[in-house]
Amino acid sequence: MNISQWVRQLDFSYVISLGISALAAILCICVHESAHGLAALALGDPTAKQQGRISLNPLRHVDLVGLVMLAVAHVGWAKPVRIDPRYFKNPKAGMALTALAGPVSNFLLAFLTGFVAALCYFGSELHSGSKLLYYLFEFFYTTTIISCGLGVFNLIPISPLDGSKVLYAFLPERAYFTLMRYERYGMFLLIALVMFGALNGILGPAVEAVSGFVMRLVVPLAAAILRV
Repeated sequence: MNISQWVRQLDFSYVISLGISALAAILCICVHESAHGLAALALGDPTAKQQGRISLNPLRHVDLVGLVMLAVAHVGWAKPVRIDPRYFKNPKAGMALTALAGPVSNFLLAFLTGFVAALCYFGSELHSGSKLLYYLFEFFYTTTIISCGLGVFNLIPISPLDGSKVLYAFLPERAYFTLMRYERYGMFLLIALVMFGALNGILGPAVEAVSGFVMRLVVPLAAAILRV
């Protein structure tokens, strides 16, 4: 067998799907982290802006291990956006709102990409299974699923995920600062939970429910627009 025959027999569909997943994961991460920076800036903290973190440039945000986890397992993380709570009038509330901006941005992105995915799906049917529209559908639909996954995952109240910052806002001062001292150890717990699949029973159904809700809303809207 020569090289050209070997290349022809390869199945590139998996490689293409993996590439699409990686691009979708990068987009979701960039939107998520930029949302943290924008929220912090709106509340008076310019740190993220000064460090160039309000950007869709993936080099500003991507953590390689977190990106691989997000593309493969649909749960992952990025380089944390630095927030200085001293700029906030109410530091605990400011941290909670800044943290919440990340997951909210992912859910909004999921609605947008889910809608475009539905348009691509119906468009491919109208154009006799266009390959381009199919790949666009796969990208936007994958982005929808990953974005829902990233949003749901980050709502888990385990430090350093965004959900922990929201939870801390409701804690008494003493408990808040005690937990903040041990925040750096949360990542080790989180990685262990992900690696051993301890969160699968919770995350899987939650992501499926959220993404299903999104698609149930956007599919009829896309169909109605194409009928006009």
